[in-house]
Parts: sequence; structure tokens; C-alpha cells
Amino acid sequence: MREISLLIICFFTIGITKAQQKAVTETGDQVILYDDGVWKYQDENQQLERKIRINPKKFERDENSTFLLKSKNLNIGYYLNPKQWSFNKSIENPDAEYELALKGEDLYGLIITERVEIPLETLRSIALENGKTIVPDLKIVNQEYRTVNGLKVLQIRMDGNMQGIKITYYGYYYSNDKGTVQFITYTSQNLLDSYLPEIEKLLNGIVELN
Repeated sequence: MREISLLIICFFTIGITKAQQKAVTETGDQVILYDDGVWKYQDENQQLERKIRINPKKFERDENSTFLLKSKNLNIGYYLNPKQWSFNKSIENPDAEYELALKGEDLYGLIITERVEIPLETLRSIALENGKTIVPDLKIVNQEYRTVNGLKVLQIRMDGNMQGIKITYYGYYYSNDKGTVQFITYTSQNLLDSYLPEIEKLLNGIVELN
């Protein structure tokens, strides 16, 4: 799993990677055209937005998540369990701050921060479009708004097939007037259910700092 991590994390940069323009088909449908000839219906993103539910549950950090990892770019921190998670400054992806790994397991994490405020729906669309440049069949499996330690975040799961490996990405997306965070975990699809408790504990450690 680790040997393909560079491919996995590179598409989570925020900038749009493919030039695009809008057009109208002869039947009146609005589409988005890309330089490589690929096109898609513009309404796909609008349909996704209408499907975003609000989870009424209040999520809080786990009591065993005692170590506070702080962002250097904005006022955000991440409480994690240091006995379970290792972390390092990101080397493979210059747009990321930190890379994480569940010790002895095939579950990894990535924290990307930008000092630009971006609406969550826009951030979701950008992450999906950039992801498709590496994983063409990438799709959003589920998404919902959550309140985590008092913050409104967008939780997204995306699945796709890369080099014959079925990959799943499960993360939180958050933005405020200081900047934007993509807090992402990834593993193979067949391992997601077994890792989901640890994923939730990690992601629920996100906090806003004074």
C-alpha cells in the first residue's frame, strides 16, 4: 500500500489541475469541457450538493487523543493518540503539512492546509475533480455535514480503482477566514470497515485554536 502513496496524495492539492470551459449541447444541456477532450454534465456537482445531509450528532475528540499536532499555516490543531499514530512533516507532497500512519497497519493520513478560505462545496468539487486526474473512476460514496468540536466540517468518502487496487479516501474538510484544511485518511476498500473506528477517532481530533 505504501508504495503508491505518492500517487494517492498528489491529487489532493487544492488548485484546479485541468483547464475547463462551459458549453451547451444541441439539446440544451450545460456541460464542462476539458483540454483533454473529456466532458461532463455541469449538473453533476449540483446534484451532489443537494444530497449533502446534516448529521445531527455532535462529534468530539476521543479521550485517548492527547497529543496536539498544530498547523503552522492556520489556527487549527489535531488531537491524536501518539501510541497508535506516527506523523512526520510531509516530504512527498509539498502542498501537505503532515503525513500520518497507523502504526503497523495499512491506514494512512494526510493533512493539507492552505491560507485561502474556500466554501466547503467548492472544496469538495475541486478535490473530486483533481482526484479523477489520477483515479478516473473516483466517485463520492457518501458525504454529510458534521459538527466536530464545535466546527462545521464536511465528511466525504471517495472510492476508486488505481493500478488495480481499490482505494478509499475518508476525510474531513474545513474552512474558516484563516484558511482551509483537508484532513484525509486512505486505505484499501476491503479494510475500511475494520479501520473506521480508528479513522473516526483520528478525524474527530480536529480543533480550532485561539
